[in-house]
Amino acid sequence: MTIEAGQARTAPTLEMVAAAAGVSRATVSRVVNASPKVSPDAVEAVQAAILRLGYTPNRAARSLANRRSMVIALVVPEDTTRLFGDPYFAAIVKGITDELDASDYVLNLHLARSESAEKTLTYLTGGNVDGALVVSHHSGDEFLSTLGRHLPVVFGGRPIDPESVDSLYIDIDNVAAAYDGTRYLVDAGCTRIATITGPGDMPAGIDRLEGFRRALAEAGMPADLVADGDFTMTGGARAARELLDRGEPFDGLFVASDLMAVGAVTALRERGLRVPDDVKVMGFDDSPAALTGEVALTTVRQPSEEQGRLLARTLLQLLRGEDPPRRVIMPTDIVVRQSA
Repeated sequence: MTIEAGQARTAPTLEMVAAAAGVSRATVSRVVNASPKVSPDAVEAVQAAILRLGYTPNRAARSLANRRSMVIALVVPEDTTRLFGDPYFAAIVKGITDELDASDYVLNLHLARSESAEKTLTYLTGGNVDGALVVSHHSGDEFLSTLGRHLPVVFGGRPIDPESVDSLYIDIDNVAAAYDGTRYLVDAGCTRIATITGPGDMPAGIDRLEGFRRALAEAGMPADLVADGDFTMTGGARAARELLDRGEPFDGLFVASDLMAVGAVTALRERGLRVPDDVKVMGFDDSPAALTGEVALTTVRQPSEEQGRLLARTLLQLLRGEDPPRRVIMPTDIVVRQSA
């Protein structure tokens, strides 16, 4: 990885880190190379100086001087409720672990939030892992975008600002996928279509709303029935009730995740509406949740497990010194079931 293009200042050196940390150059070198012969206080001071200055170790020299940790970090900037409650993450993790099984690497799960940014970066850049996979990126997680300056990183999903650093990512075209899902409802005869969005601080949430709007604009239909969700079942039910409470009938509902769609179907049925007779519902993901609700969901399928395998495969290529594609966009399709 390289320092950002256009960066004018001189790249920080080992000597500058030593001066900032108040230690010798040799001590900095030992910390960079994960030597055990350094006191915890010195390690903390050096790592803090490295982060503050944006120092990038010489990878070639480091690889000769230091054995690898043989650990890959899976970094998820979410709380445990979302991580363990959303089938999307289970599919991603299965794909990653399936791909890593044939390698010598082990996977280290790391929950990271913006309020613990310094601790997260200190750990990840302290020689504990050889590379990182980052999934579920939020606008408040810009600190994760700097990881690529310190170790090989691959993002699952487009980062908020992919051009800010030389990021590698594996994603789907969320705009096109949401367009297709909404267009399916239009073609099915829906005349008034609402949507429940994903979080507005995530690229997936932003892009799926954009795809919904494009499809309705093309069809000459208004796109004003919008309720914010949070990619959870509870959030989907809450958003559906909010739409119904506006008193403006709709006969189609595009929901930005299957979990939210399951909650939405429950809320619709509570109000006496039949799915799909009164309201056709389109989900997104084709996760196991699509089959666990009261009505089997018609949904936009994204290949989450395959994405996990490709994330791990791409990072392994980086660790071998290869040059994999910087951007990979995976295909989506629509799976037709009962809800639409």
